[in-house]
Amino acid sequence: MTVLAFDKVAGPARLPWVGVAAGLGAGALWGMVFVVPRMTVGLSAVDVTAGRFMSFGLIAALVMLLRRRTHTWPTPRQALTALGFSTLGATGYYLLLALSILACGVEVPTLIIGTIPIWVMLLGKPAGLKWSALWPGLVLTAAGLVLMMQVTLTNAVVLPGAGQDFWWGVLLALVAMASWTAFALLNAAWLQRHPDVSALEWANWLGVATGLGALLLWLLAGSEPNQLLALDNKALIATVCIVTGLGAGWAASILWNTASRHLSPSLCGQLIVSETLFALFYASVWDGQWPLPAQWLAACLFTAGIVMSVRAHR
Repeated sequence: MTVLAFDKVAGPARLPWVGVAAGLGAGALWGMVFVVPRMTVGLSAVDVTAGRFMSFGLIAALVMLLRRRTHTWPTPRQALTALGFSTLGATGYYLLLALSILACGVEVPTLIIGTIPIWVMLLGKPAGLKWSALWPGLVLTAAGLVLMMQVTLTNAVVLPGAGQDFWWGVLLALVAMASWTAFALLNAAWLQRHPDVSALEWANWLGVATGLGALLLWLLAGSEPNQLLALDNKALIATVCIVTGLGAGWAASILWNTASRHLSPSLCGQLIVSETLFALFYASVWDGQWPLPAQWLAACLFTAGIVMSVRAHR
């Protein structure tokens, strides 16, 4: 296995606990999007995602305009990089995932995407960190994922058969997983090489690029405008899109960039599981019921894995 080595580079001093707090904050905001589809009845998955990402793009563009005297504008090369990264980590990633779900259902793609923290941890290990220090957190996270997968498969009403469409969906989910994993590693490496670009500036550049991609995605696969205007819950849908664009998009991007700047990708990968923990908490609140015992145990394993990984990276 090829491991990407991330050594210290010139730039701002790394502050591990700032990075950990920022990574957990990003996970808390990303966890919101797992409940959003239940709140936006009448919208397709493409509509929900396009609304969130276009809102992200508009907020980022507004911040850039308000800060135009002090905000650094990207060079053509940086703009192309932001467009490529936004495709890997947002619009392209989601399109692959949505197509996968259409082909083989929700459960299997969700489980495949759930392994992203493992891959980011394995591929982003710092050169000076011994495997013996990383394995405890890795094993605890893997055990938590296995429990979550078991609950997901047990609660699935019907799992699709292993036909041609099913395996095509599995392939698309694997490509989506690779896409976001590549984004996490490349984004961290880019931020380390460009300490002159702040987390806010890079989030805004990514936001504008993501908004453009989301607009294109909606034009290609979204609902017709007259269908959206005929919905009875337009105000709720608009509010959800704005909140997720501001929180799970713009603010989460700033926090994730901050974490990526202060932490190694392997530790950031461990912190991604906080998204699952917060998603479980939000879903439980929304549904008005406690998590199952296996989910509680998985949450404990995730938490222990994060603690062990933080200790290993000290």
